[in-house]
Amino acid sequence: MKVTVIGAGSLTFARTIMSDILRVPELRDTEFALTDINKRNLDMVTRLTKRDIEANEVAATVTSTMDRREALKDADYVINMTRIGGLEAFKTDVDIPLTYGVDQCVGDTLCIGGIMYGQRNIAAILEFCDDIRDVASPDVLLLNYANPNAMNTWAANVYGGVPTVGLCHGVQGGHEQIKNVIELLINGKKKPESKGYKKLELKDVDIICAGINHQTWYTQVLYNGEDWTDRLLAGFEAHPYYSKSEKVRIDVLRRFGYYSTESNGHLSEYLPWYRKRTKEIKKWISMDNWINGETSGYLRHCTENRNWFKTDFPRMMKEEPPVFTPNEGRSTEHGSYIIEGLETGRVYRGHFNVINDGCITNLPEDAIVEVPGYVDRNGISIPQVGDLPLGCAAICNASISVQRMAAEAAVSGDVELLKQAAMMDPLTGAVCNTAEISQMVDAMLVAQSKWLPQYKAALPAARKRLRTEKNLGTRKTTGAARKRPAKAKK
Repeated sequence: MKVTVIGAGSLTFARTIMSDILRVPELRDTEFALTDINKRNLDMVTRLTKRDIEANEVAATVTSTMDRREALKDADYVINMTRIGGLEAFKTDVDIPLTYGVDQCVGDTLCIGGIMYGQRNIAAILEFCDDIRDVASPDVLLLNYANPNAMNTWAANVYGGVPTVGLCHGVQGGHEQIKNVIELLINGKKKPESKGYKKLELKDVDIICAGINHQTWYTQVLYNGEDWTDRLLAGFEAHPYYSKSEKVRIDVLRRFGYYSTESNGHLSEYLPWYRKRTKEIKKWISMDNWINGETSGYLRHCTENRNWFKTDFPRMMKEEPPVFTPNEGRSTEHGSYIIEGLETGRVYRGHFNVINDGCITNLPEDAIVEVPGYVDRNGISIPQVGDLPLGCAAICNASISVQRMAAEAAVSGDVELLKQAAMMDPLTGAVCNTAEISQMVDAMLVAQSKWLPQYKAALPAARKRLRTEKNLGTRKTTGAARKRPAKAKK
């Protein structure tokens, strides 16, 4: 079996996925092919993973190359974990919108930052798909971890012609929170260290989650044979940490009746209500962690750690290699479990991003939905979920319209369609008028032009408009809740 990792220069994530696969006894002879555009990072990951494999005395092999087609040759599985444009492009995703009043926490899934990120990634993904169709195994499966997950997965399946599943760990993160809240509720005022305190494990709480990536809803939460969905609000409001860190998610739970998968900061930028008034943003967020709503929080986090290869790599090389013990130390990332199910026949149940095709009956057939699925030798099977609650479906439908237009614009290079996608985005539309959105998109197209080959013919007109129109992006602000990045690690 051959697994190709595109964007393998991610030190921790690539290594995690590979070690997960090699913890499966039947998969210990896997051939890994790593590729990235950054030779330094690629070389470090290769050295580290080769060291891990040799220490465990397994038959797996690792090769690395900057020639993507070579890496993809005869691949059975392809894992995409790229960030096209890196931090340079990411900075424009959040900084340019700020001058028009759009304050984002992450900017990689929806809102104007996510839309533009999709334009860059989809252009690259279509190139990946061309190569995959040409040189990979005829039965290849693409596992996409890159954001914006739904847009990327949509483009690869529909326009790239490669069977693709989008993977994310948001469902697992929310599952952990819900388990903690139920534990709080059943123990009342008992302290964790007190006699009789009942400690729960994830397996004690069963969930059904359905929606779209980063807007997936826990529609059923079973504990001890009962559905606890209608008790979650009281639990989250009483929780000593979540009541402060998850104010947006709790308010959505209060208004719509269901808890959403994504972090407080992420969710706040997908909706029109929580970040449209600068003075109100701090009311809804927590500054203890970037993921809880800090302005440009993820950009700061990435910026502070951009030299991690200079610090983490030498430390990791000195540490004892991990031991590839079956069923121990394996992450909750879906990728290795999908491969294990398909290759060995062991049944795995997870949550996957796939073409809807009737699974959620009140969302569009062509949308990419995140839903429960089962994997075994027969393939990936998706049961029918049925209707989402109407309010939850309405939120998802608004985002699906944006995703559909943004994906089509990325494929065709249609500037007007791209601007329409931005106008229909819930937060962007809540903050900006149509003229501001049009000019903001022009500014971002020009700033990101080197990663947007599909818009080459449209760039002269965009530059002309920026020269001749009155500048509407005049807000001189760093955002409502922005921290200054600490000095990068050396």
